[in-house]
Amino acid sequence: MRTDQAKRLKDLERENAQLKKLVADQALDNSILKEAISGNY
Repeated sequence: MRTDQAKRLKDLERENAQLKKLVADQALDNSILKEAISGNY
C-alpha cells in the first residue's frame, strides 16, 4: 500500500469513527425523547 493510500485509509477510518459516534448520540437522543413523550421518565 502506498503512503498516500495509507493516509487516505486512516482519514476514512477517523471519519467513520466520528460518524458512528454521531449516529449513536442521535439514537440515544431519540430514545430519550420517545421516553419523555410517552411519560416514562
